[in-house]
Amino acid sequence: MATRRSSGRPRRDAALEALTPLAPRPVRHAVFRQSWRDVVFLHWEADPFEVARLLPPGTAPDLFHGRAYAGLVFFRMEDLAPGPVPPLPYLGVFDEVNVRLYSRDVTGRRGVVFRSLDCDRLLPVLTARAAFGLPYRWARTSRRWYGDRLLYRSRRRGGGGADARVWLDVGPGAAEPGPLGEFLTQRWGLHTRSMGRTWHMPVTHPRWAFRRCGLLDADASVFAAAGLTPPDGDPVSVLYAPGVPVRFGAPAPLPRTPPSAGPHG
Repeated sequence: MATRRSSGRPRRDAALEALTPLAPRPVRHAVFRQSWRDVVFLHWEADPFEVARLLPPGTAPDLFHGRAYAGLVFFRMEDLAPGPVPPLPYLGVFDEVNVRLYSRDVTGRRGVVFRSLDCDRLLPVLTARAAFGLPYRWARTSRRWYGDRLLYRSRRRGGGGADARVWLDVGPGAAEPGPLGEFLTQRWGLHTRSMGRTWHMPVTHPRWAFRRCGLLDADASVFAAAGLTPPDGDPVSVLYAPGVPVRFGAPAPLPRTPPSAGPHG
């Protein structure tokens, strides 16, 4: 991606892309493939200036009606496979918990910035950190169904209070995410910092099919370890989806000149 020469005038970001239920950009050659199963999204409002300080250069907070959000997401990873090779039989299956923020870049693309990703497979943790600069951590994670109730737990190895838990009652009917849920889940790329540059990695998957659910209990103490003020009170959005197959494309660097600092609405 080429960097524009300065014209001496203030720089303006490109128009912000629309929210769409399907990816606006195809991934023709997948860097890796995976499936996300039993996906749980919990979201709280966050301080937009705190969020801005945690994003990589070249990105700014993506706001919904002037408000920033932080997410705690649980899912079962399956069928992890690099490129065209078959899925990895053991290393490609694990439970994951991540803390994520919402970003926009100078080209107008919306994305996700991961502040932490916890899983119980050490080799994927080391590979993702080295290859893509993603903040994976080795943790003890688990998922278990009790009838129609789903329990995820995560405790980072070494302690430090970086725990996460969700206890969810899942119903049989379909659920609509609403405008806020669409803003939080219709994300077709991630932003990450690696080798002194900020990168955008595209992602595609089928549209989400959410089901009715009710939150019974949650622990988001992992937020503090991710550099965020721990949430106060119940999440403002709770969503459950059975899952989707996912394809990630090759990352591309952002222009070196960052946007103006601070939140963008």
